[in-house]
Amino acid sequence: MRTSRRIILALMLGAAPVAVPGFAFDGAPANQDSPLPVVSQPAGSAAQALNSQALNSQALKKAVPVAATTTTTVTVGPSLNSLQYAAEGGHPVAQWRLGRMYADGDGVTQDDVRAFEYFSRIANAHAEDSPSAPQAAIVANAFVALGRYYLNGIPNSKIKPDTERAREMFSYAASYFGNADAQYDLARLYLKTPDASRDDFRYGARWLGLAAQKGQHQAQALLGQMLFNGDRLPRQAARGLMWLTLARDNAAPDEAWIKESYNRAIAKASDDDRAKALQMLEHWVQGRRD
Repeated sequence: MRTSRRIILALMLGAAPVAVPGFAFDGAPANQDSPLPVVSQPAGSAAQALNSQALNSQALKKAVPVAATTTTTVTVGPSLNSLQYAAEGGHPVAQWRLGRMYADGDGVTQDDVRAFEYFSRIANAHAEDSPSAPQAAIVANAFVALGRYYLNGIPNSKIKPDTERAREMFSYAASYFGNADAQYDLARLYLKTPDASRDDFRYGARWLGLAAQKGQHQAQALLGQMLFNGDRLPRQAARGLMWLTLARDNAAPDEAWIKESYNRAIAKASDDDRAKALQMLEHWVQGRRD
């Protein structure tokens, strides 16, 4: 992939959370991200092939996965030919939708190599777009998709498992775009490294806390597990139960591990732990409404 010097520097810095708000191990933020200016993107002739709604917020919500393991299916939209035409013209929404279609085998023959190619086009062309640009969510998710491909490799292709390359993809999406899924994936890389150092664990815990605060339910589940069990963190049963409850409420049907973790915790929790967790949940919900 083509990367500028600025991107290479960002990838190097992304290995350590130096540009990210500091987080205590309980997931509480030390400070908040500062807003960035919005940069508008002009629409070209290729974009017109999609229709005038292609870049509005609702279309972007449909085109971009809202969580690490869930994707909203678009049942009404442009034809495959229109998407291909727009994608060849450099339209990131079309490229993303085609990438997801080939990755999932949705309306086309499943082909991870083609999906990888479409996600790579987005990353190459838009890596330095403003994090507040309309297409920023799509660009960030393209980096996440590439990271997962590098993590596992693509059988019978030139894309081999490459943990360090995966870390670079996640680091860039996590630090530059502030993507919660990337922050969770990056946290898991740090936390699950067999010979993880004290610094690795500290970095992983901070990324995990940041993703959990943003509502990433898998991060909430993992953080809740660690806090409730006192797994390499000072035990905070009530706070751990709060995170597990939030994660359970947003877990997909196939995420049995989250529901099982919650069930184990609620069975072991004392009445005092449950009462405190409920208070924390109320504060969380109120804070999200404000």
